[in-house]
Amino acid sequence: MPFFKVKTKPSITELLKNFFKGSSSWRDEENNLEPLVELIQLIRPLKIKNLQTVNLHELITFLKENQSCRKDLSIYLKEILKNRKFNKIFSDAAILRDVDFFFEVKKRILAKILPYQPQKETLEYVLNQVFYLATDSVWVNKIPMNQLEELYDLLEFESIYESVEPNSSLSELLIAMHLITQRISGRAMETDVIKMVPEFDDLESPFSAFEKELFLIEDEIRNSEKHYILSDDLSFSQLLVLLKHCEDFVEKAFRNSSKYGISLRVNQNLLKIKQQLERLRFLISLLKVENEMDEKNNGIVMALQLIQFNCYKNNVRQFIAQSIQLISYEITQHTAKTGEKYITEGRNEYFKMFWNALGGGFIVGILCIIKIFLSKIDTSIFGHAFLYSMNYAFGFIAIYILGFTLATKQPAMTASALIKAIEEGISKQGNNTQKYNAFAILFARVFRSQFIAFVGNVIMAFPVSLFGIWLIDYVFDYNIAASKWEKLITDISPIHSLAIFHAAIAGFFLFLSGIISGSVANRDKHNQVYYRIAEHPLLKKSFGKARTLKFSALYEKKWAGIISNFWFGVFMGSTASIGLFLGLNLDIRHITFVSGNLALGLYGANYQVSDSMLFWGIFGIGVIGLVNFMVSFSLSLGLAFRSRAISLFELRFVTAAIWNHFKGNPFSFFFPTERKSKSEVVENYLHTEKDK
Repeated sequence: MPFFKVKTKPSITELLKNFFKGSSSWRDEENNLEPLVELIQLIRPLKIKNLQTVNLHELITFLKENQSCRKDLSIYLKEILKNRKFNKIFSDAAILRDVDFFFEVKKRILAKILPYQPQKETLEYVLNQVFYLATDSVWVNKIPMNQLEELYDLLEFESIYESVEPNSSLSELLIAMHLITQRISGRAMETDVIKMVPEFDDLESPFSAFEKELFLIEDEIRNSEKHYILSDDLSFSQLLVLLKHCEDFVEKAFRNSSKYGISLRVNQNLLKIKQQLERLRFLISLLKVENEMDEKNNGIVMALQLIQFNCYKNNVRQFIAQSIQLISYEITQHTAKTGEKYITEGRNEYFKMFWNALGGGFIVGILCIIKIFLSKIDTSIFGHAFLYSMNYAFGFIAIYILGFTLATKQPAMTASALIKAIEEGISKQGNNTQKYNAFAILFARVFRSQFIAFVGNVIMAFPVSLFGIWLIDYVFDYNIAASKWEKLITDISPIHSLAIFHAAIAGFFLFLSGIISGSVANRDKHNQVYYRIAEHPLLKKSFGKARTLKFSALYEKKWAGIISNFWFGVFMGSTASIGLFLGLNLDIRHITFVSGNLALGLYGANYQVSDSMLFWGIFGIGVIGLVNFMVSFSLSLGLAFRSRAISLFELRFVTAAIWNHFKGNPFSFFFPTERKSKSEVVENYLHTEKDK
């Protein structure tokens, strides 16, 4: 005999017979939700993925054949739903409650772990107890509409237009609409929001006009016999026109973000207004009825949406996706413009990139030597993190200000430029095939630009580091790498160390520095920092108008890049120390620095290095460079795709076009070989962007 019995689930028929046929157990306790909860558990599918439909045939058949049970179930459901308030579900659920992004994320995560429980007299309480899984709205919407209509008739639900008395369905609907409208009107009048749409300065607020029209509609509904309106009603048409004006206001504000920039707070404000307008459009549709079938369908649709809104109210993934799309768009818009200068066209630009990369390699070679000296200072882990960070940061800033090139800084910028090319179709007159072919040509230019920048960095960093350590040894008779040469070379090897993982970390920081650059530029644009500097009265009086204007232009051009390079240096310099503090093997590997470290390691060993160690060191430089590029480029590409709402399915065609172009002209990925006539579309695009 088994130790315990497995409790089997009853069928829908058995459950209904148990609760409703010849039994009044459901009446024994007020607001008893147990029958409804168990019924939904039996209907709920075990698997949601690839679910096509949810069939209620068994339930409907049973209710048709058992009139007494059907009547009891109808009475039970009406008692459960009677006088339940639900206006807050329509006005609040699945809509931002706070414009503080991080506070909203924290609150939603906490609500998933420990859900907020409303008062028991509300409909939200019932939905929380019955449809408590986030996936419940998915399978509920898979129930065929004809079955829902049949169930609606069998259970004898009343039309939502029967009454406008307090706590009635229609009254709750109207209350929610007014609540949303008043919230929108106040939020849309905030200074930072109005600043985004100066085109509306001399016009009446569309939100105020909408609110006035909504009051007229409500009076008409409450005073009419049927408590709804027809689609040919002039006031209804006017309400929809005003709603469209409100939506245009928000869309115009989003579009103007490229002119005026946008902060995360303003983005959240606009996003909340947009969500509220979408909710209003749905609620307005419930006020319109053409025939008796519409009355029934609107009631069913309202019930389905109540379930969906309540299920999605704590959705974190959707909230983050909506919140970051516009901000990431503006960030990648900036990096796209910056990245265009890293895409070489002809031979002159190609070799100019090479010379700039040589300059970057020269400075990195010096930084490698300085870091060796800093490592010998007797200080704490934090002290080394600070010293290394400042070494990297000021070195990167010097490279940036002098106009030199650090190869791996480019992928994060050029990825956005490539996506911008896809978004605009490069050639507005071309078809999809032309678009992808032109993109492949542009990608080849990006790749060869990266290639020549890698070459320039590496072939300069190596001899500069080698010459520097020799000069120090010659002058001071001190080989600074004598005790560290083995580690310097081993750390480059992809098989003797975690060089690939460490290179991926560096690639992530390269991507992050691109985000910082775009974010700073976008923030300063929104806060009108450049204009405020140019018109600062004390600066104009002290330095003169011309110099102040020149300083403002220089700030606009360079500041975002300086901040980006500073933080990139901090990330690079502090990673190893953070790893030591946490007990993790964390570090960074950057192609230009490892080439300098290889030179230092060889000299430190007095060139007494095995062929195997030398091979893996040289091979490791190439692998590290490839990983640096792949990680930073792929992350930037993914962000750019998301920011422009372009489907990743596009990658299939893009990859095919790149591969076909490579097979036809592989050398174009390394050298500027194509004739201008072959890339006329790309030429037009690049010149157009530079003109902008």
